[in-house]
Amino acid sequence: MAVRILTLVGSLRSGSHNRRLAEAAVQIAPEHVEVGLFEGLDTVPFYNEDIDAEGSVPAPAARLREAAAEADALLLVSPEYNGTIPAVLKNAIDWLSRPYGAGALSGKPVAVVGTAFGQYGGVWAQDEARKAVKIAGGVVAEDLTLSIPSSVVRFADLHPVDDPEVTEKLSGVVEGLAARAAATV
Repeated sequence: MAVRILTLVGSLRSGSHNRRLAEAAVQIAPEHVEVGLFEGLDTVPFYNEDIDAEGSVPAPAARLREAAAEADALLLVSPEYNGTIPAVLKNAIDWLSRPYGAGALSGKPVAVVGTAFGQYGGVWAQDEARKAVKIAGGVVAEDLTLSIPSSVVRFADLHPVDDPEVTEKLSGVVEGLAARAAATV
């Protein structure tokens, strides 16, 4: 049985470098690992406890929770917006953290990677994502990281899957995350 990794991308732009990095994770996954991209984070409403009631959870949020619950692990791919995590990714973490103590992130291995225009590759946003995931009950794989700087230049004419350094490091993250997930099943 394949290990299932759900990937959430913090950029909604169709041609974003982080979206392409997530696509690369799908393409380079080994045979025993199924990496899937969650589509529709843009339709998940902002978390509001008033609408998070049994029987009335908005369908996009319920679909997100279901996809995360079915996954063995999560891979978050985050750009950096104004020095921090994009709202769409933080919102997904908020929905996945509920119900408190039993959310879809609870006890699941999670890795955070990403690329950004700046010289540090979005590490501030990735650190914020790891912090939020930990508080939400996920088990953050602190040693499985990848921060790619200068995305606008590096990926101007090159898809991340065609960059040998990126695919080597991304493969390490995917394989490490799959091994953590297999160990917890």
